[in-house]
Amino acid sequence: MRPIRAGSILVKSVGDRAHVARGAFREVVPVHRLAYSFGWEGSEVVPPGSSLVEIDLIDRDGGTLLRMTHSGLPNAAQCARHNEGWAHYLGRLAIAATGRDPGIDRGPESRET
Repeated sequence: MRPIRAGSILVKSVGDRAHVARGAFREVVPVHRLAYSFGWEGSEVVPPGSSLVEIDLIDRDGGTLLRMTHSGLPNAAQCARHNEGWAHYLGRLAIAATGRDPGIDRGPESRET
């Protein structure tokens, strides 16, 4: 396997106060690892590319363990806000992984960036 190291990422969130996140792929190892810079358009606190999201898929006991790290956030408040968002979307992913429909996504309860 050869890692890929190029490309941009754009994510538009949902909900009443949709935001746009931008970054760049830092590392892609097919079916094993994804790392990309991350930040919010228009944010001085977490601007595009200012943090790093790393996702590793690890074979474990006949299944797959998803290990995710979001580093480089500037303070505890931002860590808490992003944790809420990631918990929301990882919860939806867990539902979809069982073959169920997670329903319409209205986004996390709080959407402060």
